[in-house]
This record gives sequence, C-alpha cells and structure tokens, in this order.
Amino acid sequence: MGKRGGRRARRGGNNGGGRGATGSNRQAVAGVDARDAPNAGSNGQVPYESYQVVLENKSFEDYYKNIVPSDQWDDFMASLRKPLPVSFRFTGSRNHAQDLREYMKKEYFPKLKGFAIEGEEVQPPEPVPWYPNDLAWVFDCGRTALRKSPQVNDFHRFLVSETEVGNISRQEVVSMVPVFFLDVKPGHKVGLGLLITLHCDRCAAPGSKTAQLLEAVHANENETAGESMPDGLVVANDSDYDRAMMLVHQAKRLQSPCLLVTNHEGQEFPRIFLSDRESEKGSTVLQFDRILCDVPCSGDGTLRKNKTIWRSYSIGNGNGLHRIQKSVLLRGCELLKVGGRLVYSTCTFNPIENEAVLASIINETNGAFRLVDASDILPDLVRHKGLSTWKPHDKSGKPLEAYDPSNPAIQESFFPPSNAATLGLEHCMRIYPLPQNGGGFFVAVLEKTGPYGALDRFSVFGGEYQPTEAEKLAAKAKAEAEADAEAQAKADGAATDKAPAKRPSEDNIR
Repeated sequence: MGKRGGRRARRGGNNGGGRGATGSNRQAVAGVDARDAPNAGSNGQVPYESYQVVLENKSFEDYYKNIVPSDQWDDFMASLRKPLPVSFRFTGSRNHAQDLREYMKKEYFPKLKGFAIEGEEVQPPEPVPWYPNDLAWVFDCGRTALRKSPQVNDFHRFLVSETEVGNISRQEVVSMVPVFFLDVKPGHKVGLGLLITLHCDRCAAPGSKTAQLLEAVHANENETAGESMPDGLVVANDSDYDRAMMLVHQAKRLQSPCLLVTNHEGQEFPRIFLSDRESEKGSTVLQFDRILCDVPCSGDGTLRKNKTIWRSYSIGNGNGLHRIQKSVLLRGCELLKVGGRLVYSTCTFNPIENEAVLASIINETNGAFRLVDASDILPDLVRHKGLSTWKPHDKSGKPLEAYDPSNPAIQESFFPPSNAATLGLEHCMRIYPLPQNGGGFFVAVLEKTGPYGALDRFSVFGGEYQPTEAEKLAAKAKAEAEADAEAQAKADGAATDKAPAKRPSEDNIR
C-alpha cells in the first residue's frame, strides 16, 4: 500500500488553461457540457474543453533511466502507460474459497467470451501465476466497461456481492505481495501499518493487507472448524483517522476477534503493556513477532492508476519523505521481538526511499538487523535484485556527487554508505509493472538478530527493566557519589558535636 506524500503541484495562469507548470503535460479534448446556457442547442448541450493527462514526465524519465535496466526501459515505460487491470482474490480463511472459485469459472467464464469492448476482445479472468492455489485473479478489462457492459454486468454483480460478505477481496496484485514475506503463523502477534498515510493515494484501499494478515492468523480454521479462537493478534495502525475508520469498516466483513485498530503516528507508536490478573509478576511489554512497515512514499509505482502523478511527479517528493520513512522504520525495529521479522514496503521505484533507508537503518542499529534472502518465497513472482549503488539528485534533477552539509535539503543517508556492498541490499526486491501486469512495488525482509531499543531491555518475566551497561555504570557511580556525600555529612556532623561551645562575649552580656 504505498502512499503518496508528495507536495501538490502549483497552479497558475497558462494560456487560459488555468494551470501553471502542471499544464505542460495536459492536452485539450473537445466535449460538451449539458448545462443551461444562452448558446445551448435544442438538446441543452454547449461545447467545452476538458483536459487529459499526458502520460509523460521528463524528470521521471531522466531519473529512472539510470535505475531501470536499459534493456527493459522501453517495455517499462510502455507498461506504465497502460490502464491497471481489475484484480481480486478469494479469502483464504473461508472453507468454501476453492468451491467459490470453481463456481465462478463454471457460471461466469462462458459468458465472458466471444465479444469485444471498446474494440478489444474480452477474455475471462486469469489466475495470478505466483499466488498459491489460484485464489487471486486478474481481469484485464477497464473499470468503466466492468460496470457498464451488459455482457460483464452479471460478473460485476457477483464480485460486488461476494466482496460485501467477505468471500472476495478487491485488491491490487502487487499489494498482495508483502504479507507472504512476513510468514505469519496463527499464534503470532502482528503489527501492521506502522506507518501511515500522509495524503492518501495508496496502492490499495484500507484493510486489504489487514484482511490478508487476519486470514493467516485464522489459517487453522479449516482444521478446528471454528471450535477455538486463534491465539494471534493483528494490530493495524493508520495515522489518518478517516482511513482508520474505513479500515474498521472493511475488517467487519471478516468477523474476526483478533483485530485491534489504532490511530497513531507510526514513528510515535506507543508502548503497550499487558497485565495478567492471575500473575504476581506485573505487566509485560508488548512486542510483535511480525511487523509490516508500510511507509508513506512518493507513489510513482502507482502511475497506472494514479495518472495525476505524471503531472505532479518531482524528485523532491521522494527526498522529502526519506526522513520520515527512516523514523517509522526505526520505531518498527524497536517494537519487533528479537528473532522477529519485519517487512518494509513502498510503492515507489526510488532508491532514496528504498535501499537508502534500509542501509541507513541497518548501520544505525549496529548489526541488530539483517536483510533476509527471501528468493525461495513465491518463486514464480518476477522480481529484480535491490541496488547497492545509486546517485541522489536534488529537487531540480541535478545529480549529486557527494554529500554537502551546507545544503539542508540533502541528507548524508541519501548516499550509498561505504559498506553498502556488505549489507545484503541485493536481497531487496524490486517489482516492475510489466511481468505481473500490475503496479510497481518494493519489498525488503529484515530479521532482528539482537536487542535494539528500550523495549528489548524489559524482561519477559515481570516486566522488569533491564538497563544497559552504560546505565549500570552511571547508576553505580551515582550510588557511590551519594554514599560519599552521606559519609562526609556524617563526619561533618560529628565534628560539630565535639567542638567546644563558644563563651558569650562581655559585649553580648551587656
């Protein structure tokens, strides 16, 4: 669920078009406006001009030509200009998911053959090749045709009705990817979205990844036939209140008691303490077995559905989000248990928002985290290795050769660290639109191999705080200083008691 956190494009005059710098990649399209007007015809229609976004952006192309493999560049750009297909999946925790899939194929697929929409022959949905058990499908048909075509109308109603009762989840294909790399088990405590929407154009609607995680927590439902409630817990956080409420609404379809929705800034997610009334050991701090850190990003991987990004894209958007991405990921690192797994994901191709963030955090946590080689998970998913070298640009598009402390807009962590080749950045996964016929995405899997942060210094038993060695030495020095001061005070008091009393002077007597 990547998210756009970029600045809005400035508007101004432009040859009567009313659009400033953003007007350069719009083109006029003739149309009619059915409004009452003095020059309206007998049908009440008057001519007007609307604008279509031109699917070009020179800054985008100049920047990514040096990042996307050169032999794939033309196909990469061509795929970004194509509409995004409709995609959906059957909820895996339902016993009848596979039966419903077979019913769909038998009842609706024969009706989706032998006709064309907008000049193109319609084909039935196809399964997503890498998704297990053929439970995710892609229908390469425009959304307008999906709603308005008489031939497709029955299938559309089927999708809507099954979505409302929770048997189907409408979700973009690449948005389905991150949850698989978490490797969630039914008893796990999972934190989701320790980040957080700054604006709101995300790769998927609120609740899609939450639904996947809940399905994983309920994975043993088929075996227990609903006789017992899972031990796992999913905490889904969104910093935007309206999206958090929408997430609650979406999750109601799944009817799971294992969900807690919170509304906090991801980088300031609070400590949660758990208490057992039957225990005398006190409270214990909650840390997560798994965390999906879905951070705000510039969102250029969503160009196929968010066409306005062609107009608003700027290198400065990604540069501006780098700091908050680091702070959110760092908080996720603190909340994760030692031995736990964290998945970092964005819907951008930008290494400043991806590999640069991870390299900086791995170095800052002093070896407490490592990147995991997850190539054995979803082997049919076409992916590219992460980058170990990249060149930052300033907001004007100028390449930067070295860090300049005098420029406050550029951070040192934008640049590849000297040990970048040893950090395992090749284990990061870059997902481009063409092979999967979806959007762009970035995924990386981190494992916590040692303690980091204050939460790891709480004992599992009794919630007793475990200080660091430095804190122990400081406490010892303070105790010794207090003991010395107390001894000195006693010595000074004893000396005062033994001193002879002064005789009053004759002047005082008088």
